[in-house]
Amino acid sequence: MSTPSKSSPVSYDTVRDVFLWRRKKLSLLVLLVSTATWVLLDVYQFNLITVASWAAMFAVTSLFLYGNIARFLRKEEPDLSGLEISEQTAIEAARSVRQSIEEGVRWMCHVSAERELFLFARVVAALWLLSYVGSFWDSLSLLYIDIVVGMTVPVIYVKNEDKIKRYEEWMRMQARRLCDMVDEKVVKRMKNRVLKVKEKRVD
Repeated sequence: MSTPSKSSPVSYDTVRDVFLWRRKKLSLLVLLVSTATWVLLDVYQFNLITVASWAAMFAVTSLFLYGNIARFLRKEEPDLSGLEISEQTAIEAARSVRQSIEEGVRWMCHVSAERELFLFARVVAALWLLSYVGSFWDSLSLLYIDIVVGMTVPVIYVKNEDKIKRYEEWMRMQARRLCDMVDEKVVKRMKNRVLKVKEKRVD
């Protein structure tokens, strides 16, 4: 098994910043691209190859027009060296994918081989729930819902963390009071009745 690399093409900090809206332009771009993709593929029933071809045509046409206009205005030609993918970047991307696969395999072995029955039951229940929810939507809609939820719930939680924690504490107190009340009014009365019935039978 390999050791995790110190740098990766898409760092976890970048992903966290996108989902927490710390990089607003990038977050908005991710949300707009995912929404446009879902609308075109799921709502209007376009083919993935058609949408990809349109995006490629738009990119090529934009670069062509930009290059010709820059040449016409006698400006310097655009520097496209930033679009090149270096060998180091490709190796780091492959290493990152490999590490993700290894982590998944380790997790599966941990869940299936270890004797933690509760963890195994939770995983099976979560997978069954996922399969049940997946039967109502196709994979594209489910992926889009995951992206939208992932980009709204964490930022709402971070902004209202104190309020949510206070509400959780209040809910715990209410649950304890309810449990105590049920224990006092129902369980204890049932125990008293059972004891009285036993005493009568003994007499």
